[in-house]
Amino acid sequence: MTLSQGRPYLAIPGPSVIPDPVLQAMHRPAPNIYEGALPDMVPGLITDLCRVAQTNGHAAIYIGNGHAMWEAALANTVAAGEKVLVLATGRFGHGWADVAEARGITTDILDHETFHTIDPDRLRAALRADAGQKIRAVLAVHTDTSTSVRSDIAVLRQVLNEEGHPALLMVDCIASLGCDEFRMDDWGVDVMITGSQKGLMVPPGLGFVYFNATARAQRTGLSQVSRYWDWDRRVEPEIFYHYFNGTAPTHHLHGLRVALDMIHDEGMEAVWARHATLAQALWAAVSHWGSAGPMHMCVADPSLRSHAVSTLKIGAPHGTALRRWCETQAGVTLGIPLGMSETDDPNGDGFFRFGHMGHVNAHMILGLLGTVEAGLGALDIPHAPGGVAAASQVIAEATRNT
Repeated sequence: MTLSQGRPYLAIPGPSVIPDPVLQAMHRPAPNIYEGALPDMVPGLITDLCRVAQTNGHAAIYIGNGHAMWEAALANTVAAGEKVLVLATGRFGHGWADVAEARGITTDILDHETFHTIDPDRLRAALRADAGQKIRAVLAVHTDTSTSVRSDIAVLRQVLNEEGHPALLMVDCIASLGCDEFRMDDWGVDVMITGSQKGLMVPPGLGFVYFNATARAQRTGLSQVSRYWDWDRRVEPEIFYHYFNGTAPTHHLHGLRVALDMIHDEGMEAVWARHATLAQALWAAVSHWGSAGPMHMCVADPSLRSHAVSTLKIGAPHGTALRRWCETQAGVTLGIPLGMSETDDPNGDGFFRFGHMGHVNAHMILGLLGTVEAGLGALDIPHAPGGVAAASQVIAEATRNT
């Protein structure tokens, strides 16, 4: 017997749940791409994308995923033979470094190992060792989707300023934008990248590169930027197709319009608070289960945890077994481990991830946790029953008298 019939719940850290209004907005005939409603809509999209990032800078829209945005950001700022410093806290920092290396960029990596946040003192030491200030950009991931580690971005700018180093601060916010607090201008970020499929609640396919005047000046100093990646014409288009260097991603744009309306109707502060409360409820459940079993959060310090994704360890083979039970027996898909291998668990079967980003609310998180608790019982995985009650208490306290 299976109880998975019904609407499935994709509880992975992206693609995230797509709101029905977004899906409905995309369910339409192909629009006119030369004039009329679609071209008229795009300038407002740019404005509202910048509101999400808390910036007065520029935002360029690309047809592509997060890996494409890594390349777009580098193509406009760093030439082959120049150097970048990558502050890696998991798989995605190393992925950005790999893209830089493939472009002929000299890449120095400060590997913070698994489940450790960026250490500003290591950044300071690297900058002081940079004779002649050759580093053109410092690359950091706000929340690494593999480890769920969240790093303090504002302190990185503080270190750059204190050391008088001219390197750009470039940040990957693919897993965090629209979920965790992020203030591009206030935190001194020069370039930020994200994608449509996580906190922005739109299907995969759109990528965004935000940049300020300092980054744009560095672009001007490059001898060559490929036509497709060049952000200049995208942010100052002479005609509509310049926004996308070709045909517009028509239906994604209609979905994005509705998603941005939903975000701003709720308000950015409220969006951040909702994600924080739901994350804390989830952590409370995990802590309770783990009091009599092997499950625990991989990031021990709550202040360093993402509010969008959580990576958990439960021991092999329980992680894989729990994921498969949840999907086949209850219709809930949990996130696979990424880069979570150990000597006695080379395939990472003892790990899994929760995605709790974007279009999520209390009943969705409580339903997710109820499913997991049922799976723990069905699989006879040691745990303390009552994790859902612990999560419910967090939600009750957060909403009391509101």
